[in-house]
Amino acid sequence: MSFALPIFRSTQGPKEPAVEQTSPRSVRISVTDRCDMACVYCRPSMTDGYVPAEDRLDVDAWERLVRALVAQGVRRVRITGGEPLLFRGVVDVVRRIRAIGVEDLALTTNASRLAALAAPLREAGLARINVSLDSLDPARFAEITRGGSLERVLEGVEAARAAGFDEIKINTVVLRGRNDDEIEAITRWAWDRGIVPRFIEVMGVGEGAKLYQSHVVGYREMRALVAHLCADEDAEVERDRGPAKYVRSRDGKHRVGFITGTTDTFCEGCDRLRASSTGVLRACLSKNDGVDVSDAARSGDESSITRGLADAWAMKPDGSWKGCTEATAKAVNMRATGG
Repeated sequence: MSFALPIFRSTQGPKEPAVEQTSPRSVRISVTDRCDMACVYCRPSMTDGYVPAEDRLDVDAWERLVRALVAQGVRRVRITGGEPLLFRGVVDVVRRIRAIGVEDLALTTNASRLAALAAPLREAGLARINVSLDSLDPARFAEITRGGSLERVLEGVEAARAAGFDEIKINTVVLRGRNDDEIEAITRWAWDRGIVPRFIEVMGVGEGAKLYQSHVVGYREMRALVAHLCADEDAEVERDRGPAKYVRSRDGKHRVGFITGTTDTFCEGCDRLRASSTGVLRACLSKNDGVDVSDAARSGDESSITRGLADAWAMKPDGSWKGCTEATAKAVNMRATGG
């Protein structure tokens, strides 16, 4: 089969004229800015001098904040960090958000503590889980994460499979010369386990700004490396599931995803809001602009949260914005903002 770059296509059918998104439908809540890894594209080192915030929201405040956001139209919630499983109340947060009622409840983790928490998270109502996995080689994994244990992560993945989540995805940030030769191996490994692999272009956010120009592997190249495994079809975006584009395997039983934050930014139509661990609402990953609603979340002042949401959403860049390639992205701390 000759390989030509397919067009990205949405599963929502023919593209309609852009409609202004007047409020977020998706929120990523960073329940902690602590992390037990120091991935090379996120932190400069394990001892980088960053002091974790002392005024992080507690479980009650997260429940009040999410309840107010859902009242304003948020339908999808993803729990992130730092590393969210370091937050002692993470299972309780899942349980309370599920009780509020959202269309989709997911969590992203490095899986270092997932072996013990997969079953409790599933029982609490977590539907989907994404695991960061940048290599299947133990030494290389430890190098990229600066000390992470591949064995512990794989134990966490197996625990997640046993827990019966609706969907498990693997997120791999591809770095030229570091792990780009593993794209096929990771794809096959994931498919053998009923997992959806996703390959992410390194982005110029924070520490990634030092890497992306020399280490980025673009969509064209990544897809070419698995072309012989995939159907010859256009990549498609899942409805209401973020910017990743997916291609099916040749037999139609599996999918592989690509996230193109550098070569093909996806700002137009973005419906995503971020809430930092300290209660700051941010409408864009590549800017530090935000509105602090922590006091309102702690007190349960829903009207103040609503005003804060409107003010934060007004900071959303328009469709001409180029996301993580903008100069402002360099000053963003991914650990503090939430990935």
